[in-house]
Formats: sequence, structure tokens, C-alpha cells
Amino acid sequence: MSFNPYQNQIDQLENQIKENQALLSDPELGELAKQEIESLTEQKATLEKLASDLESSQEDGPKVGEQPTNCILEIRGGTGGDEAKLWGEDLKRMYMRFADLLGLKMEMIDDLIFKFKGKVRSDDEEFNAQFPTPYSVFKYESGVHRVQRVPTTEAAGRIHTSTASVAVLPEVHPQAIEIREEDLEWQFIRAGGAGGQSVNKTNSAVRLTHIPTGIAVASRQERKQAQNRAIALEMLRAELWEIKEEERLKSEGAARSAIGRNMRAEKIRTYNYPQSRVTDHRIKESWYDLPNILEGYLFKVIKTTSEAIESGKDLGELDSSED
Repeated sequence: MSFNPYQNQIDQLENQIKENQALLSDPELGELAKQEIESLTEQKATLEKLASDLESSQEDGPKVGEQPTNCILEIRGGTGGDEAKLWGEDLKRMYMRFADLLGLKMEMIDDLIFKFKGKVRSDDEEFNAQFPTPYSVFKYESGVHRVQRVPTTEAAGRIHTSTASVAVLPEVHPQAIEIREEDLEWQFIRAGGAGGQSVNKTNSAVRLTHIPTGIAVASRQERKQAQNRAIALEMLRAELWEIKEEERLKSEGAARSAIGRNMRAEKIRTYNYPQSRVTDHRIKESWYDLPNILEGYLFKVIKTTSEAIESGKDLGELDSSED
């Protein structure tokens, strides 16, 4: 029998259903118990379907022992207040446009978190052969992306510097990373934001904390709690896989590969509007084509950056000098 990462959650739901069934004859609590049973039964059915889907080995899904193919990309606004939030939205649009040019499928997980799936099918056959999967395309995009420009609210025309961080997480097979139920702390809250009144009626949003590492992930996009549970578990699995992979690369002496991927807290790229320039500080390379890059034409940037990092080229210390 294959590993089912949802079994403990299914067992918990079954226990809750039994507890509510015992209250059905209560004149005061019977109706509430009935409604709760309906909700719990629906959650249980969703989790059982997710468990069944794991065993069907979807065509574009990960296999045990294989390198990841699909990936989750998360953007967070950094320093710069409202301008940083706007910059985060600009990065979101850039990556979504690029994914469209690549022919990838996209699933929204949250406002600035999305999953890329499928096989790369752009008009550039050479690029497709070199970067056949979403993870191979985006894996070196993790890090702090800085923008230098004049905000629309800046009356004096002064250039402001804002940042947003990008994290790229791989989709990995459930059996590739062991997650013990006793190491998990689940929190369920009401989802906020768009979606109408129905999105806020139940505690559908999920926050999941991995106690040993302190890693916390959240999912609130789906209206069903069970679906958000599955997404949160997938994101946690990816975070833990990444830690394990970094340790493996370092132990094997693949220092450059490890440095190239582990840049979440470091400034890796600057987008300079006055000079129409994009600079990657890891490889000390610039492209004077900012408008097209922001429209999603990242082919040269991705190719040059990946080749430089993976070639074992001595990149030296990360170039974090101001522009």
C-alpha cells in the first residue's frame, strides 16, 4: 500500500463525524450537528479524492527519486511600502506573461503565489530543449529583486528603491520527503479577500507549521478547507525538500549550484528604469531591454543566468553594490 499523506487528516475527520453523530438526537444541538456532519463529510471526500489522485501518477506530476518538474513561485513585497507592493504585482505580471509564452499551465494558490505545471512549449525550440520543465526554468529566480524608478505618487520626480522577494519551490513526490503528523501544527481560519460571502462562512484558510524547523506555510485561495490543507502540505514538502537538497549539494561539493539557488535573502537582481537596465548581481551581467523583460521576455536572462551558475564559473562574492 502506498503512502497516503492525508490519512491522518481523514482519520481526524472521521472521529469528528462520529462525535457529531452522537449529538443528532439532541433537541438543541441536533441541527448544528447535522450541518457540521455535512461539512466534515465533504472535506473527507475531498481528501480521499486527493489521496486517490496521488496513486494515479499524473502525466506531468513528480515521480519518486526524480528531479522536480513543476514548481510553486511566491512573491513577497519588501522594503518600500506601497511601492514595494506595486513592484510585487509587476513581478507577478512579468512571470505570468513569461509562463504564457512558455505554454505552461498556471494555478493560483494565493494572490502572489502560483504554481506552474506542464512541459515548456515556447516558440524557441532550443530554449525548450535546455529548459523542458517549469522548475528548470525558474529555479534560479529565488532572491530579492530590486527596482529603481520614480513612483507615480512622487511629485518631485525622485527615484525610489523598493524590493520584493521571490521564492521558487519544487513540486516533489510525497514519498520523497517524510513528514510526521506529530510534527505538524494546523490552524484553520476564515479566508479573507475577494470571493463573495461564501468564502468567509467557514474556516477554510489553512496555516501549517512544521514544529521541528519552524517553517510555516499558508493557503487560503480555495474555498474548501481540504483543498487548502493539500496545498499547504505540498508547499511544506517543497520547503523541506529544498533544505535537504541544499545539504546534499554542499556535501557533494556542488557549492556553485547551492549558492545559485539559495538566494532568498540576498539581492540578486536590479531593475533600473532610468537606464532601462536589468542587472543580475550573481553573474555581473546586464541587459538593456527593461520594457520587454517586464513584458515577460525573460529568455535571455534565464538562459544566461542558468548557464553561468551551472557552469561552475567562479562568480566570487555576490555583487551587492549599489547601482
